[in-house]
Amino acid sequence: MAETIRVLIGDDHRIVREGLKQILADAPDVQVVAEAQTGEEVLAQVRELGGSLGLDLVLLDIAMPGLDGLDVLQAIKREHPRLPVLMLSTYPEKQYAVRCIRLGACGYLN
Repeated sequence: MAETIRVLIGDDHRIVREGLKQILADAPDVQVVAEAQTGEEVLAQVRELGGSLGLDLVLLDIAMPGLDGLDVLQAIKREHPRLPVLMLSTYPEKQYAVRCIRLGACGYLN
């Protein structure tokens, strides 16, 4: 049996978080272990789970109140450089994707 992929979802819209959880629930090897609605909450969850239970992936909205996704991405990469962060955005412009990748994101979903 495959190892479970432990995911943190960071998005300020509850409906988006719920939708992602429903989609990921269909994948038997993926488990959403935490969710957050602000950048500060994402960092707190990463700090709490990064060392104990472990996280395998962060799904992170680029635009959130408080610390935005780019600031959070940079902080995660400083503290946990090997933790993959997949950015989520409604911005179709290429410059957002390029910036995220340059800051260390493993991908950019639009």
